Amino acid sequence: MLKVLKILYWIINVVIITALLILHFVIKEAGYKESLLYYSLPLPLILVVVLLLSVFLRKKKYHLILAATLLIIWLGRSFKIHLPETIKDNDFEVVFWNASRDNGFEEAFNESESMPDVFVLVESQKNDLEKLQLKYPKYFFYRLKREIYVFSKTEVDVVNETISNFSSSVINFKTKGINFYAVDVSGSTDVPRNWELSFVNGLISTNQKTIVLGDFNVPFESKYLNQMKTEFNHAFNEKGNGFRETWFWNLPLLSLDHIWVSKDLEILKTQKINTFKSDHSMLKTYVRN
Repeated sequence: MLKVLKILYWIINVVIITALLILHFVIKEAGYKESLLYYSLPLPLILVVVLLLSVFLRKKKYHLILAATLLIIWLGRSFKIHLPETIKDNDFEVVFWNASRDNGFEEAFNESESMPDVFVLVESQKNDLEKLQLKYPKYFFYRLKREIYVFSKTEVDVVNETISNFSSSVINFKTKGINFYAVDVSGSTDVPRNWELSFVNGLISTNQKTIVLGDFNVPFESKYLNQMKTEFNHAFNEKGNGFRETWFWNLPLLSLDHIWVSKDLEILKTQKINTFKSDHSMLKTYVRN
């Protein structure tokens, strides 16, 4: 009986692990339901499942080899090492943060430990812009649609504010000669991501002197970001250090937040700032025009 149970447990192991690997490396975002599973089971989580399934096995060799292979793939994808660049006074500092509906600009400045040239907050609490403007009279604060806020050291020209039928936002604004798109994609599981990313991609009308930043609610590996990968450089991939993933609560599970920089701008340095103020990490990048 014990031998039968061991065989059964081994079969269950093989079935579960095979299904997870096929989902992650083959099926991916083949359809709506498949996409939800793909996002819910990132590679670090699959790695943990493989290790947990090996606990009650006497012969763990194959599980440990597979776990080591997945770890190498994950590190190769997500862990970045870059030499620091010298930041000059006239270089441009940009910060993005999904503030998790609990934080405003004061918390954001504290977490960033700076007042950058441009700071974009999505899902922010209501900020008292009049009070902030009095406290920082040299700078500019803006409240845009769907609780998207922008701080800028120079005046901002808001070109367009577009909201999809399912509450994804793309805000186009310009400042200091750079074109910005602030993005906040709906995180609802009822809304297929291909709808919302098609909406976002259709509104990015320029790839010159442009920075696209926001919570895209899909990981970097998503096929729905292929247009961005083709036309822009990913700030963290180019000049970040450490794990790229920005979610969940400082655990490197999914890289949902991104800063994309047009190829005619030079990315000097990118930081991921971990914080327990939000379930999303903050992203900061320095750009030379």
